[in-house]
Amino acid sequence: MALIDVTDQDFRQKVTENKTPVLVDLHAVWCGPCRLAGPILEELSKEYEGQIDFVKIDVDKNPASAQALQVMSIPTTILFKDGKEVGRQIGFGGRKPFEDLLAKA
Repeated sequence: MALIDVTDQDFRQKVTENKTPVLVDLHAVWCGPCRLAGPILEELSKEYEGQIDFVKIDVDKNPASAQALQVMSIPTTILFKDGKEVGRQIGFGGRKPFEDLLAKA
């Protein structure tokens, strides 16, 4: 499963109202560490298919979501469960921090 693009308009529907846990990747196309995280998150989305939904938000195109989530730097990855934030990873540190975050689901 690939990461699904989410916008300011459908964030609530696809993330906070989702019954499945959701991992949200806040990124930008110009962000080098974001590009490093992308393939790892794609891999993990396949491994966790049916258990956790993986979505991505371009912060340049969707500033309201980034502001509402108080994202100050990217990449920022946030795990939501039952519509609430249960964990957050700021920056890129390889696969392990993502796995640790997913374990909170």
